[in-house]
Amino acid sequence: MNLNTEYTEAQREELIQRVQMQMSERRFQHVLGVEKMAVALAAKYGASEAKASIAALTHDYAKERPDDEFQMIIQRDGYDLDLLNYGNAIWHGLVGASIVQRELKINDEEILQAIRLHTTGAAEMTLLDKIIYVADYIEPGRHFPGVKEARDIALINLDEAVAYETKQTLLHLVEQEQKIYPKTIETYNHWVVERK
Repeated sequence: MNLNTEYTEAQREELIQRVQMQMSERRFQHVLGVEKMAVALAAKYGASEAKASIAALTHDYAKERPDDEFQMIIQRDGYDLDLLNYGNAIWHGLVGASIVQRELKINDEEILQAIRLHTTGAAEMTLLDKIIYVADYIEPGRHFPGVKEARDIALINLDEAVAYETKQTLLHLVEQEQKIYPKTIETYNHWVVERK
């Protein structure tokens, strides 16, 4: 997809069709919810609404791929092999961005970076990174304790929303006794601890 020209409704519809073919209906509805929220946040905070739309529509493009496909790409393409110790929750962002680039011909690094970071965050995040990270958490189809508060915060202060989401995600992972990816801890240290 060439972003040197205007992002048209026809391009969006074509992208939606290609994305929809890669996932279940439930996942696709989530993706549409993330797009709706991402475009609204982009409009509020002054980011590119086109890039927010594209990144949101493609952020879970690889989510339902089999683990062995991710493992093969990690080994073939020179990723840190420690990544093999984690699962799809991490892979579909970090590795999924390269699948989006290869299959959908999206080469805009800002969009690819937002896809890479949408599950882990990072200490350094662009405006688009923060928008996709938060939109994924607060899209209208999400229903869990604290999501309303997260939505309220996102409409007031995007950085505070990143901090809130990161803290809640970490608490959830600890409660579930799940392995925590190091970048998630970096995100927590920067956005929650260092910003106090």
